[in-house]
Amino acid sequence: MGAALLSSLCGGGLAHAGTARTEEPAATPPAPAAAPAGPVIELPKLLHTVEARYPEEAERARLEANVRLRLRVDTQGVVTEAEVLEPVGHGFDEAARTAALQFRFTPAKRNGVVAPARVTYTYVFQLPGRSKAVAATPPPALSSAPKATAAPSQDEAPAEYQEDVEVTGVGETRAERRRKSAEAVQVIELEQASMESADLGTALSRAEGVDVRRTGGLGSTARISIAGLSDDQVRFFIDGVPLEFAGYGPGLANVPVNLVQQMEVYQGVVPIRFGADVLGGAVELVTDQDVRGSAVAGSYELASFDTHRFTASARHLQESTGLLVRAHGFYDDARNNYPVNVEVANDLGKLTPVEVRRFHDGYRAGGASVEAGFVDKPWARRLLVRGFVNAAGRDVQNDVEMQSAYGEVTTAEGSAGATLRYSQNHDPGVSVDAVGGYTLRRNRFLDIGSCAYDWYGRCFVTLPQPGEISQGGTERYVNQHTAFARLNAAWTPVPGGAHTLRLAVSPTWVARTGEDRRLQANNRPDPLTAPRGVTSLVTGLEYQLDAFDGRLQNIAFVKDYLQDVRAQKLLASAEFMDLGRAAHELGVGDSLRFRITNGLSAKASYEWATRMPRPDELFGDGLLIEDNLELRPETSHNFNLGLGYASEPGRAGSLRLNVGGFARLTEQLIFLTTRGSYFTYENVIAARSLGVLGSAGWTSQGRYLSLDGNATWQDLRNTATEGRFAGFNGQRIPNRPYLTVNASAQGRLSDLLRFQDELLVTWRTRYVDDFLLAWEGLGSQDSKLRIDSQLTHALALTYVIRDMTTRLSWTLDFQNLTDARTYDFYGVQRPGRIIAAKFTLER
Repeated sequence: MGAALLSSLCGGGLAHAGTARTEEPAATPPAPAAAPAGPVIELPKLLHTVEARYPEEAERARLEANVRLRLRVDTQGVVTEAEVLEPVGHGFDEAARTAALQFRFTPAKRNGVVAPARVTYTYVFQLPGRSKAVAATPPPALSSAPKATAAPSQDEAPAEYQEDVEVTGVGETRAERRRKSAEAVQVIELEQASMESADLGTALSRAEGVDVRRTGGLGSTARISIAGLSDDQVRFFIDGVPLEFAGYGPGLANVPVNLVQQMEVYQGVVPIRFGADVLGGAVELVTDQDVRGSAVAGSYELASFDTHRFTASARHLQESTGLLVRAHGFYDDARNNYPVNVEVANDLGKLTPVEVRRFHDGYRAGGASVEAGFVDKPWARRLLVRGFVNAAGRDVQNDVEMQSAYGEVTTAEGSAGATLRYSQNHDPGVSVDAVGGYTLRRNRFLDIGSCAYDWYGRCFVTLPQPGEISQGGTERYVNQHTAFARLNAAWTPVPGGAHTLRLAVSPTWVARTGEDRRLQANNRPDPLTAPRGVTSLVTGLEYQLDAFDGRLQNIAFVKDYLQDVRAQKLLASAEFMDLGRAAHELGVGDSLRFRITNGLSAKASYEWATRMPRPDELFGDGLLIEDNLELRPETSHNFNLGLGYASEPGRAGSLRLNVGGFARLTEQLIFLTTRGSYFTYENVIAARSLGVLGSAGWTSQGRYLSLDGNATWQDLRNTATEGRFAGFNGQRIPNRPYLTVNASAQGRLSDLLRFQDELLVTWRTRYVDDFLLAWEGLGSQDSKLRIDSQLTHALALTYVIRDMTTRLSWTLDFQNLTDARTYDFYGVQRPGRIIAAKFTLER
């Protein structure tokens, strides 16, 4: 019967009838003799092979074949992917892949640290009775390392069976490189979340140091806090492009998780490559970076409260020309008619508590994008153009404190645009990555209803004039035109050397116009028609040092911020007055990582951070937020300390531990304040945030059981000595949780009904300690507005089937299993128990 040559891989190399080669990702030309030595690579060793079943059809036809596979071996020596590089048909491809997925290796190591590896493996199928196999021809060497032919092992199979094994990459994935860098970053991989009903807001809330609070169900406004700072103090990106310019819907929390591969959370010290003025931190969404071959994927989710979510994506790479085409789309629809507890006047006019269903809280969103261009060409590593369009609409059910119900107020948002991305590696040691684009965003706010509604959805009184929120009603449209560019260049004088210099230049131009049709209909001056614009430029310079054989990494940087604001303000005389201001700020920072042992690392980072006011803060949103052109930049001293440990996989499994602390000393914080029925942003507060966080995780040998947990405690206090909040100096800032805890346990059973299938049972628990909705000094102890502590549980049952090139999964998800009452900021009640079913396909 046909089989692979059963060989052993020993002595840091491969012992077989062929050759062994290693290379780092993005291999470089051979370095001069004087160049520093490269990383020390220990190749994976093959511990266990499985003989493939010879296809019956091929055996009857007397056919033979060589099947080349690319295997991905993880840090536990498990083959997680097996891709057929050159399909030969007749059942050979399926048989070789099925056998290879059962191989087991010892993990590869890079500088003594376990690392994933890519292995090219040629499985030779040869009919019985042949005197000698026809050896597969190995591909050309992919690195400057010398070829090494190993002597045959005493355990080799008979001579008629041969294999060709080649290690084509030993090194970290992007996630592992980020974790091991000096950057203050936490990486959240989303393979598991993509099979569950979690959205990105839910997945992000499971990380330490991060809090995600929402005003309701799917599509509702979200406040995302990192180490105590939130709102626009935290910025969001997708593949390096600001999220608001990328066409993925309104806000990170509502982005479909199946369109993203991983999230990277930067705690207060943000690399220059983002080209952003950030105060509290940043979150980058990373989409699928694999461009090889053809692939399609899709998901459908059905959940409580009439929720439907659909995603689809596809890509195709034409190998001969390097032409890549890929597309994605999504559609969300939810009624959000979950029960809430409110007070309603009875027949005697007395307020009594009742449970009612939300009746005007629907959300609909959809979008699509198409990207095309060339990859891996001599003149460009990437040259891609992308076009996108998306739209979302949401009903507004209540005011910010959930005291009044609305029945006809709606908001809508849409955007369309295009981006052009170019990246290339140049000799000697120069790389360039640039992206630029244009986005048109249009917002609409309608409050023209003629009825006042109660919590039962009844029109109990006809209004004398339109408008449930404001007298006279509101019909506003705001258009925002944005052009942006991000240029990142890096220079490493000696390829693979210890010194790297990086430059980032990021200009942005924003122009805004609008109209208030109700004002115009009444022949009143419309302040939205005045042109407004913001021009900003963020420049960064960064120096990275890698020393002591990679044990130490230090990244020092400086940033320069420029902002120019131009606007017209409507005066009481109905005339417009030209306004303008310019701001210039500097920032500095440093990040340090030292690897104490192979598994133990320490990190420290600092940044004098600056954030310029955003267009929505300066000009309002044209909806419920009014303008304030007097805003000044925010500043903060940000400190982080951390210690992390990860053990090598062994008989006792693998252990992960992290502990850290942070401090944020901020001035001129921009705060959203109320002005009657509307809001405005003001520089009203200075704050000091101190906190500690930690996480622990353990995975058993064979990955049958995984346990994880994390906790965050923070103390965010007002330090303002002047202004409207000076009287609350030293008090905790309200409406911020102080203690959050997450825990999870996952059991995994494999090969239940067929080879490579899995049953995953995942239990998750989240605890949020009680917190105040107003300042500590207001009111008596009994009268203080407080959100009680919250404890929620979730259970997910997932069944996964893996085949030749396909992964199917079905998940039954129970969120808030005990139907606990949960609340977000300002006391808005969140949905109770949710039951969801989700199906995903990847091929």
